[in-house]
Amino acid sequence: MTTESAAAAARATVYGYPRQGPNRELKKAIESYWRGRVTADALRASAAELRRSTWRQLAEAGIHEVPTGDFSYYDHVLDTTVMVGAVPERHRAAVDADALDGYFAMARGTQDVAPLEMTKWFDTNYHYLVPELGPDTVFATDSAKQVGELTEALALGLTARPVLVGPVTYLLLAKPAPGVPAGFDPLTLLDRLLPVYAEVLADLRAAGAEWVQLDEPALVQDRTPAELDAATRAYRGLGVLADRPKLLVASYFDRLGEALPVLAKAPVEGLALDFTEAAAVNLDALAAVGGLPGKRLVAGVVNGRNIWVNDLSASLTTLGTLLGLADRVDVAASCSLLHVPLDASAERDIEPQILRWLSFARQKTAEVVTLAKGLAQGPDTIAAELAANRADLVSRATSPITRDPAVRARAAAVTESAARRPQSYAERSAAQRAHLRLPLLPTTTIGSFPQTGELRTARADLRAGRIDTAGYEDRVRAEIQEVVAFQEKAGLDVLVHGEPERNDMVQYFAEQLTGYLATQHGWVQSYGTRYVRPPVLAGDISRPEPMTVRWTSYAQSLTSRPVKGMLTGPVTMLAWSFVRDDQPLGDTARQVALALRDEVNDLEAAGTSVIQVDEPALRETLPLRAADRPAYLAWATEAFRLTTAGVRPETQIHTHMCYAEFGDIVQAIDDLDADVISLEAARSHMQVARELAAHGYPREAGPGVYDIHSPRVPSPAEAAALVRTGLAAIPADRLWVNPDCGLKTRGWPEVRTSLENLVAAARTVRAEL
Repeated sequence: MTTESAAAAARATVYGYPRQGPNRELKKAIESYWRGRVTADALRASAAELRRSTWRQLAEAGIHEVPTGDFSYYDHVLDTTVMVGAVPERHRAAVDADALDGYFAMARGTQDVAPLEMTKWFDTNYHYLVPELGPDTVFATDSAKQVGELTEALALGLTARPVLVGPVTYLLLAKPAPGVPAGFDPLTLLDRLLPVYAEVLADLRAAGAEWVQLDEPALVQDRTPAELDAATRAYRGLGVLADRPKLLVASYFDRLGEALPVLAKAPVEGLALDFTEAAAVNLDALAAVGGLPGKRLVAGVVNGRNIWVNDLSASLTTLGTLLGLADRVDVAASCSLLHVPLDASAERDIEPQILRWLSFARQKTAEVVTLAKGLAQGPDTIAAELAANRADLVSRATSPITRDPAVRARAAAVTESAARRPQSYAERSAAQRAHLRLPLLPTTTIGSFPQTGELRTARADLRAGRIDTAGYEDRVRAEIQEVVAFQEKAGLDVLVHGEPERNDMVQYFAEQLTGYLATQHGWVQSYGTRYVRPPVLAGDISRPEPMTVRWTSYAQSLTSRPVKGMLTGPVTMLAWSFVRDDQPLGDTARQVALALRDEVNDLEAAGTSVIQVDEPALRETLPLRAADRPAYLAWATEAFRLTTAGVRPETQIHTHMCYAEFGDIVQAIDDLDADVISLEAARSHMQVARELAAHGYPREAGPGVYDIHSPRVPSPAEAAALVRTGLAAIPADRLWVNPDCGLKTRGWPEVRTSLENLVAAARTVRAEL
């Protein structure tokens, strides 16, 4: 095909779309089902209507080929586990009894059965359910969901492309099942898994699929020769099947690197590449392998992970360069739009000019369609759109919102010593033990307590004007009083105020820092029915006034036990926000760290002796390629130390991390120089404690013994067993006992019992020492 014909054939598509609906209808329907308020059939009907509405909206916007199969009740990797029949044995009875309830049991657990482990989807803030596989795993095809959703879309008269997690990525994301030796490599099951994928592809072809998309984001990471060989075998095997649709293998989040020649040579009809995160590298690499002659290239030129308006002219230039490298070039976002909010036009509280800088899923869809039109019909056909886009880009670049000279001068003046505590950990530890006088195996929680119905009602009443600020603050005081009283009665050693005044651990701070924008409807799925509203980091950051001192001091006035001050760390403030793309992330992190340093110092001055600076996102923001990690970890750990290094030796600095693999960042955890770190460990059976011990981690740690992402209440014996496992790796004088994470999403009845059991477990094991 000539360059001209390739351009004329250009079409618009997306890899996936937000699932929740304009008003989070899916979340509400699922949670109503869990509470027994609606039937399974009603839930399925609500979900089907959301899917149809999404597909119609995409088609009406000009998307030529809509994705199917990306919709999920909880998680698309869990959906893949069901599709290939890899249900863990402990969940088999529940799945056999009721497929829907069994599905949710795998996701959330039951009182008697633990859920699948949860961790981050690459370097995003989305969580997936980790497949559990072993040498005895028997795969079995269940394509009902994938075929059913394709059939629904085709019935609407739409061109549809089913989207599946690819077989290599699925196995690379998996872990050995409980009881299976840790050295077992799930990738050894590839030859057993491929026939199931062949059957799914045949079923989809029979249902009317012309193309099927197989997502292989794991191939943008560093891969061994054996793993690349597995990819070669997988797509050689699937490619030669006689009864299959055309195959589009999709990569995103980074450069495809050494996997690009593998996929370019594979007998598949199309390849999707990210031309935002790694535009120049992927483009050069594609040219180096001779392009994709005779194949379809889907070019992800609109950033699917951030919310800034696209530079349409730059994207058109990239697309024009690609025209000579493939038989057909289509236009897409760089990844599924699952990672951005639904519609910027729903925002009413953002100044109109600033709003034009923002692009959510619907706006990105329009950008993709505009670029496809410009590529196919020429730039003159989108002249008005290009002119408006240039004006928006200039408006943002020249706005005083984006630059504060005082902030920049302060950040530039930071010295290396400012990010180092002058005392050694041994000196600090001795001072803290003398000051705090805590027992062996001290107990604490991570920070938040359940957000009660009364509190949510008060917050809604405040927004609606039904109560004034004084009335709302009375409710917050009452919540703090209840939380402190409960903790004292339960016997916890280091207390928290429960964070009743906080809507979200990032948004709460963002709303009080200059340079941030808050949205009202910018919901993004984190996991299951948990949605967050990431704030928008639009300009230079500073702290006008204290943010947490008042409520922390109030809680401390209610008890003689230490109350932790609770802050979100600078890396997490970036990772769980939509960050600016006009300066290096390290520069932004330093600005945020300096603002938080002021808060830490004010907490200490107000009498707070324990201050926790949470960095759950340190691992998830780790670059996917090893070569890019040292530079990231250097600025990330410096930002944390810059936040915390200004306190006295007797002030104990805590940090917290959750739901990520920590083994490859243990040195970075050490480099934070926190006095105490708490980490997720319950689902992974204290794996992180063993990793810390293997590293020789010298400070205190609290590997969690209560999995708060499940409604299960751990018994005292279960929690005590985990504490003993922790003691096998961490000495008693450095081991803390705590939950995995904050308790905001849990209910009071389960929290009360779980924390009482946690304290009982600590006392039992303490008595054994």
